[in-house]
Amino acid sequence: MAAPPATEPSSALSLEQLPTDPLLLILSFLDYRDLVSCCYLNQRLNQLSSHDPLWKRHCKKYWLISEEEKSRRNQSWKAIFTSTYSDLGRYIHYYATLKKAWDDLEKYLGQWCPRMISSLKESAREEDLDAVEEQIRCKLPDDYRCSFRIHNGQKLVVPGLMGSMALSNHYRSEDLLDIDTAAGGFQQRLGLKQCLPLTFCIHTGLSQYMALESVEGRNKYEIFYQCPDRMARKPSAIVMFITGTSYLEWFTSYVHEVVTGGYPIIRDQIFRYVHDKKCVATTEDITVSVSTSFLPELSSVHPPHYFFTYRIRIEMSKDALPEKTCQLDSRYWRITNAKGDVEEVQGPGVVGEFPVIGPGKVYEYTSCTTFSTTSGYMEGYYTFHCLYYKDRFFNVKIPRFHMVCPTFKVSTA
Repeated sequence: MAAPPATEPSSALSLEQLPTDPLLLILSFLDYRDLVSCCYLNQRLNQLSSHDPLWKRHCKKYWLISEEEKSRRNQSWKAIFTSTYSDLGRYIHYYATLKKAWDDLEKYLGQWCPRMISSLKESAREEDLDAVEEQIRCKLPDDYRCSFRIHNGQKLVVPGLMGSMALSNHYRSEDLLDIDTAAGGFQQRLGLKQCLPLTFCIHTGLSQYMALESVEGRNKYEIFYQCPDRMARKPSAIVMFITGTSYLEWFTSYVHEVVTGGYPIIRDQIFRYVHDKKCVATTEDITVSVSTSFLPELSSVHPPHYFFTYRIRIEMSKDALPEKTCQLDSRYWRITNAKGDVEEVQGPGVVGEFPVIGPGKVYEYTSCTTFSTTSGYMEGYYTFHCLYYKDRFFNVKIPRFHMVCPTFKVSTA
């Protein structure tokens, strides 16, 4: 049998022989770090990885650079990415999320609370943040620094960016502190060691603090309202109502509530009432909905005294007949705490008023309650009488709504 003919050895296919388009397609799936690494492998990959459209995706993903901004800056996508990275590179995992939150918030405020826009400060410089770290001798988290590179908090004005709350004799409005004011309020006293204030209310003196270290029973970067322990002998004994686990989570979740309409806008300011969409009841043509809020500044864990405020909205359908116009006469509440203890309350009107409700009309009011337990719920009904048929009385259901104290912990100081 004859031997098979010898075959010529196949020559290896070099990178230089590969067509450009498939290589560019492969490079388009790489992250910015791998794309940079390709620049150092050989001359061909260096040329291909500098292909400007490859950097467009990274500019949009990490820095939210738009086509309009690129045109304004008159630079290539790669040059924009490189220059932005040299300034904000340490924040690359936070910047897009926080920038979008700020942009969404500004757009919303421009429509609903325009005067609040003017209270926002320009961005802080990197050296300003470094100087604060030197001053307080503690590192600031990168997500906090990143946010302040976009906006350095706000001026101490009313209303505050971080929400308001009002009752008949109580008002709270929290400003987002700029970096210098926050550094001035940095705490080293027992009970609040290494805690940086994020917000401040001029009226109540209330602040939300961020723990910069894991001390006194706090987790690092945890955010909380501090509440004195009224039964402890030591002034340093405090209770912390937790409002966030990191600055990123705390700020973006607040912005989400604002821009999605979770918090109502009342008199050109953001009110921090939480509305459960299931907490709505309709009786004939009248709909009652409820939103609630916890007030840490009026609450206490020791002794147990948890203060809640609620906002009621009563609305008659615009399609209702005019003869359905009616007036509220009285209210009945059934209040149940977490132990199952029940209190019943009945009385004339609401907050001293006897509102008239007609087609398309809305009446809103705010009231409050306290519990000796960390949670509870209320439900009941209003009694109305018709203005056209004065002998007709009927009850309108108030949906059951729950109030729950935030998670809290006691300082180990």
